[in-house]
Amino acid sequence: MKVNVHAVNFNVDRKLVGFVQARLDKLEKYYDRVVYSDVFFKLDNSNDKVNKIAEIKVNVPGNELIVKKQCKTFEEAVELAADSMERLLVKRKQKIRANT
Repeated sequence: MKVNVHAVNFNVDRKLVGFVQARLDKLEKYYDRVVYSDVFFKLDNSNDKVNKIAEIKVNVPGNELIVKKQCKTFEEAVELAADSMERLLVKRKQKIRANT
């Protein structure tokens, strides 16, 4: 699956990009018709330690699914967002199967 990683106002290191690619490749187990996905990393301007935001957009035929999580680290945020995306993809697959 094609994964596009975007960082707002900072540069992402290759280790994080590799982690994101490996984690999102697992999404194809749950729904095999994923076209591509975009991952956006943002830093919240608050003084909170929980200021790292990861937003995952997954494009499937006829729809775009979006999940956004905020955590202490980008890795943790990606992990939680990917878990939520897995549930969304499973629901979509079940819904399509029920309609056919």
